[in-house]
Amino acid sequence: MDPRSSLTSRRRFMKLLGLLGVGAPALLRPRRLLAAGAEALDAMAPAPPWPKMAYRQLGRTGVRVSRLIFGCGAALSEGRADALLNAAFEAGINVFDVGTRRYYEDAEKNLAPFLKKTRDEIFLISKGILELEVKPNEAVSLPQAKAAAADWLEMLERSLAELGVEQVDAYYVMAADNPSLVSSEEMVNAFLRARAGGKLRFFGLSTHKNAQNVLEAAIETGWYDLAMLAITPAGWYDWDGWGVLEGTPSLAALQPLLARARGAGMGLIGMKAGRVLASRKWYGRANSKAFDRFYDEKLLNAELSDFQRSYAYVLEHGLDAVNADMQTESHLKENFIAAATSQRYFA
Repeated sequence: MDPRSSLTSRRRFMKLLGLLGVGAPALLRPRRLLAAGAEALDAMAPAPPWPKMAYRQLGRTGVRVSRLIFGCGAALSEGRADALLNAAFEAGINVFDVGTRRYYEDAEKNLAPFLKKTRDEIFLISKGILELEVKPNEAVSLPQAKAAAADWLEMLERSLAELGVEQVDAYYVMAADNPSLVSSEEMVNAFLRARAGGKLRFFGLSTHKNAQNVLEAAIETGWYDLAMLAITPAGWYDWDGWGVLEGTPSLAALQPLLARARGAGMGLIGMKAGRVLASRKWYGRANSKAFDRFYDEKLLNAELSDFQRSYAYVLEHGLDAVNADMQTESHLKENFIAAATSQRYFA
C-alpha cells in the first residue's frame, strides 16, 4: 500500500473517531475501539449506487421510456427544483410530465430552464384540463365538444409558450371522465391539427374518475396513443373518496381490459398507485397494509417499503410506467428503486 494512502486513511479514521466523540482513553478499551471503528468505517463507506433504470417501449409511440416518470406538477408549481430534476435525469429518468397553468400554476414555467439543456434527450408530456360542465356519463353536445376542443388547443399553445418549446411529445386531455367527449371527433380533429402543425407528436388522456368507461371508450376509438390511469393493486383509485373505488375489480382482474388497451397500441401509465398508503390527512385515513392481500410471499418479504411494493406490483401487472410526484431526493430514490427493480420480485 502507498504510505501516503495509509496515512490519509488513518487521518480520516482518527477524524471520524473524533466526530464520534471517541477520545484517546477509549482507544485503550478494545471493545469500545472495535465499536467505534465499525461506526467510523460505516461513515467512510460510499453510499450504495442506485440500480440501473429499467425501460419499456411505450405503446405504438416506439419510444423506450424509463419505467418511472417524473411528475413535475407539485414539485414545480410554486418554484424551481433544478437540482432534483437534474438528479432524476442523471439517474436515468427520461420522461417528465407536467400540466397547464390552469391546474399546476407555474409548473410549466419552472420546468423551462431544465428543458433548455435536456429537451432533445427526454420525452416531454403536458396536459390541459377542460372546464366542461357535463356529468361523466352524459352525452356531450356538438357545441360542447367544439368548445372543449378549442379550449384544449388554446391550452396547448399556452403550455408551449410557458415551457419555451415548439413541440411536446404528448399532450393529454387531463382528468378525462366523460366517454362521450373521449369519443368525440372534435377532440381527435383538434389533435390532428396540432400534430400537423408540429406542436405535438402523440395524443393521450389522463383519468381519475370513471376510468374504466373512459379507457374502454378510448380503446374503441383507436385514436389515443397514451393513457394515464389512476390505478392501484386493489383496482381503480377513487378520486372523490381518496381510496380504492368501491366495487372495483382488482388489478389482477383488470388484466384483460389492459391487454385490450395495449392491443390497441396504447402505452399505459399508472398514477396514484400508492396514494391510499399515505399518512397525510388530506389523503384520507392511511392504511399502509391496504394491498398486502394481493401480494405473494416473495414481494411481501422483499426489502421494500409499502409504497415501493405498490409501484412494483402495478408495473408488473400491465403498466408500462408509473408517474410519481416527487419533491425530495429521498422520495425520488425510493420510487426509482421500485421502478428499476420491480421485475425481480415476479418470476
